[in-house]
Amino acid sequence: MIDVSARSPDADVWFAMPPGFVPIPLQELTAAAHEPVRTAGPLTGLGPVLRLARLLLGVGAVHCCLGLHADDQTDGGPLLSLFTLAWRPTEWAPRSVLAARAATAPEEAEHLETLDLACGPASLVQTRVAVPSELGLDAPGGLLQVTAHVPCLDGRRIAILSLATTAVEHARHYRDLLRDIAATVSFEDPLRDVSDVPDKD
Repeated sequence: MIDVSARSPDADVWFAMPPGFVPIPLQELTAAAHEPVRTAGPLTGLGPVLRLARLLLGVGAVHCCLGLHADDQTDGGPLLSLFTLAWRPTEWAPRSVLAARAATAPEEAEHLETLDLACGPASLVQTRVAVPSELGLDAPGGLLQVTAHVPCLDGRRIAILSLATTAVEHARHYRDLLRDIAATVSFEDPLRDVSDVPDKD
């Protein structure tokens, strides 16, 4: 399935999400929270989601998905995760240098690796962070965050793809998952050739 945003003339990055992820409309949720009570009524009880939307927008997220998968290694219970895409501007440098810098920057990193993607060099970093208090989550083990840093073609921006979850014991699986997502990233429209094919009757 192709999201409608993939065909937007303003699109500047494309990627594919695996099954189990549902898009979260950050802009729409935040806007709805400021609507009159009669309009925002259906959002009653979604306070944590609204706080999350504002938090993500505040750090530059432009895309967000909620992941729900079954824990087939234990009791089959649900595993929740959050995928986000954000942009970070940077001074120009060769993309391999930008990727290397990102891989060596976090002092608290638990895992570091470089990636050789179809769209160019990238890096993957795993960290453990404290859960933001405004989310109200009970996560004594902290929040596992796996981040792929993918420099753009012009060497002046970095696409930040991140997976966060409280299921810290599944770190290896989430690294594999984000690595697979990062492998689909393209900064050139992969649908261009498809769009040029005339519709058949």
